[in-house]
Amino acid sequence: MKKVINVSTVLAVVFLIAAAFKVADYTELEIGKPIPSADVKMMDISGKEVSLNSAKAENGLLVIFSCNTCPYVKLSESRIKELSKITKANKVGFILLNSNEAQRGDEDSFDAMKKYAATQGYDFYYTLDKNSLVANSFGAIKTPHVFLFDKKGLAYRGAIDDNIKSASEAKEHYLKDAIVAVANGETVKMSSTKSIGCSIKRVE
Repeated sequence: MKKVINVSTVLAVVFLIAAAFKVADYTELEIGKPIPSADVKMMDISGKEVSLNSAKAENGLLVIFSCNTCPYVKLSESRIKELSKITKANKVGFILLNSNEAQRGDEDSFDAMKKYAATQGYDFYYTLDKNSLVANSFGAIKTPHVFLFDKKGLAYRGAIDDNIKSASEAKEHYLKDAIVAVANGETVKMSSTKSIGCSIKRVE
């Protein structure tokens, strides 16, 4: 005897499964847009509260979404520290944000951030993005994921360069070129690339 399949029941089950595994769609901030969540206070590893506006310098601001745990961040550490020097030389502010809210009780806790920054020799802002609020407003999805602002708005977003695995083998230095362009008041030639890294661990 053949069993009759109830189409409505099947569809309902499919819907519930899809809902359970639904991934939020975070749309990246559009080029030209001003800094979002610019006045939100975040705790820095120094123990002081800072905002994106307070981190901004004369020619703009570089925001990098980062963390303690992502292997792609670890591969980028030499580049991140170099970028802090490049931005300073070009009068661009520099700040790292840890938005891994789902790992606050473990590897990406505030205490873990301070320890990680100490081992890496950070001498720049590294802040805790509570509830991934700033990451959500940026549409940031990866670590590392970079957003460079000039005096008017977002000038570049995406990857640091074209080789996440090896800094020495990179041929296109997207972010460095963009920083120099911003400092000189020029239009960034390549304003958007694809960030490659670990997903930001949000609490859904």
